[in-house]
Amino acid sequence: MISSLRGIVLSATTDSVVIEVGGVGFFVAVPGDVAHTARVGHELRLHTSLIVREDALSLYGFADATELEVFGHLLGVTGVGPKSALGVLSHLSVDQIASAVAADDDAPFRRVSGIGPKTAKLIVVQLAGKLHAPTAAAPSAAIPDEISTQLVAALIGLGWTERIAVDAAERSVSEASETERGSVALLLRRTLATLGPARG
Repeated sequence: MISSLRGIVLSATTDSVVIEVGGVGFFVAVPGDVAHTARVGHELRLHTSLIVREDALSLYGFADATELEVFGHLLGVTGVGPKSALGVLSHLSVDQIASAVAADDDAPFRRVSGIGPKTAKLIVVQLAGKLHAPTAAAPSAAIPDEISTQLVAALIGLGWTERIAVDAAERSVSEASETERGSVALLLRRTLATLGPARG
């Protein structure tokens, strides 16, 4: 079993990377945020799951052990295969997944390509009690909800996944000036400067 990889990134697409370890290049399917942050020529470490099928050996890689654990839980849900599980983790962070399950809300999962209404409901039902919902943290800076919502919507409209959009928006808000926090346009400019061009 290959449980982790650490090596130099040879190439990266929107949903995969090739990592050279000991002269061997490993093709690894990864969530969108990992693919976006991977840089060719730089070192990358991934926690991995090797899926063995009759006609293929497939590696799936994640930034941390918690993501790998959630991937395993998703694979245990009826009707969820590796690609669908990876899709969920590309669009939603572990905290977002846990919060949706705790709230019995299957809407976030229905927005993932390849996940239908029935499977989305099964994810919520079968993952109940297996994930820890994040505790609500006090906001680091005052910002109207509608501005934050518009910022995330704008990023998604530009091609970013919901997961990356939410994380980037939160980071920008925490680092923004008081003037920037009152303007969607200024916050969007700051966020895009951090994210860079979207792949694909």
